[in-house]
Amino acid sequence: MATERHGLKVPGAKSSAPDITVLAPFDRKPIATAAAADAAAVEHALATAHGLYRNRDAWLPLAKRIAILEGTASLMKARAEFLAVEAAREGGKPLIDSKVEVARAIDSVRIAVEHLRTQQGTVIPMNVGPSSANRLAFTTFEPIGVVAAVSAFNHPLNLIAHQVGPAVAAGCPVIVKPAKATPLSCLRFVEMLREAGLPEEWCIPLLPENNDLTTKMVCDPRIAFLSFIGSAKVGWKLHSQLAPGTRSALEHGGVAPVIVAADADMKATLASVTKGGFYHAGQVCVSVQRVYVERSQALAFATALAEAASKLKVGDPTLAETEVGPMIDPGEVRRVGEWIEEAVAKGARLLCGGKKLSDTCYAPTVLLDPPDEVRVSTQEVFGPVVCVYGYDRIDQAIARANSLPVSFQAAVFTQSIDTALRCYERLDASAVMVNDHTAFRVDWMPFAGLRVSGHGVGGVPYSLHEMQVSKMMVMKSAEIRR
Repeated sequence: MATERHGLKVPGAKSSAPDITVLAPFDRKPIATAAAADAAAVEHALATAHGLYRNRDAWLPLAKRIAILEGTASLMKARAEFLAVEAAREGGKPLIDSKVEVARAIDSVRIAVEHLRTQQGTVIPMNVGPSSANRLAFTTFEPIGVVAAVSAFNHPLNLIAHQVGPAVAAGCPVIVKPAKATPLSCLRFVEMLREAGLPEEWCIPLLPENNDLTTKMVCDPRIAFLSFIGSAKVGWKLHSQLAPGTRSALEHGGVAPVIVAADADMKATLASVTKGGFYHAGQVCVSVQRVYVERSQALAFATALAEAASKLKVGDPTLAETEVGPMIDPGEVRRVGEWIEEAVAKGARLLCGGKKLSDTCYAPTVLLDPPDEVRVSTQEVFGPVVCVYGYDRIDQAIARANSLPVSFQAAVFTQSIDTALRCYERLDASAVMVNDHTAFRVDWMPFAGLRVSGHGVGGVPYSLHEMQVSKMMVMKSAEIRR
């Protein structure tokens, strides 16, 4: 059966690069092919986008941007079922969760519209002394310039909506590079933007044929803003090579800590940790990974968590009953297995899982008290693995949670407001969830990795702000007296 082919979507360009084959992560069968971009096509995209930005007469008016985004949201809603299946097929996130992702992506586009409708500049005080007499000053917003958006595989539609939606809203030409493993949702999103009225030159999806070409594109001086979602190693390397003046927002991963106090509602906590730890097979940048439980309860909690994890339905992500899908590729399955073997060899107690179910699926795994120095305790596992550790005092748990160079979202489960506030005040995190898992997110809230985990602030309104310049006008007239 022939697979669908997506051609090059760079207006006026051709490419001699071989197509990329997109494989379903569950069974490794081809889904589609997509055109890759050679050096000439990448240069054409850069020149096109930069030329648009430099021609201020061609900038898209606010009302047109709003109409395009509203139209895109309507198209997405009409095609929601198709988009969910597409995302599940190419990314491996179970259909039940992919449907939620599509709903969030639609909301992300609408949030951008809401922000545009209410965004306002400021009035700067003047006439407060002789030096500012007879003056009026105010600010408005204009696009920062060409945006390069480099995205990750794990949320193939909503991450694109979070990066491209704000760029379109801000009036920036945008070049978007989806993950090579999951480009289809991005290509669909760009098609819908264009169908809703966005001139095709304003949003160009690109799959450069190699990483060196991607780096060259991102670090080109014509790029004004880099939006990057992916590994810390790649993100910080790109950040270090950006052209002078290029701004950036980097979203990497964490090793998300959860503190379970002795007074926590254990039933509710278990349900939340199970979801937050094994959602999308743990392939989420704020997935629950380290759970600190009061020592007298740690074994019982870990055992109950293992029982819940063992009951999760693992398999084909396009089936309605599947709760945990595959890893993105077989190499990740092998890596996770190696990390778990290391932890068990050095003293961790394996309570469930610890084995691959196929070349693409790994069993949800619970480890009790792995040593602090092993990789499942120190690095982002990005797999279906939750580690439980006993603690004696709450401050000891906080110290262990803060012991790594990463810092993103954290959580505490407790019925005590004092315990909640103590953890909030002392945990190294950009957000602390109380009685909810670390992977909680809504698309209008700030979302930021700190330290090694990232730079800048994500979330639709915050990304939109980052992609704009606040520009001031100061007027002088003898008629301005107050």
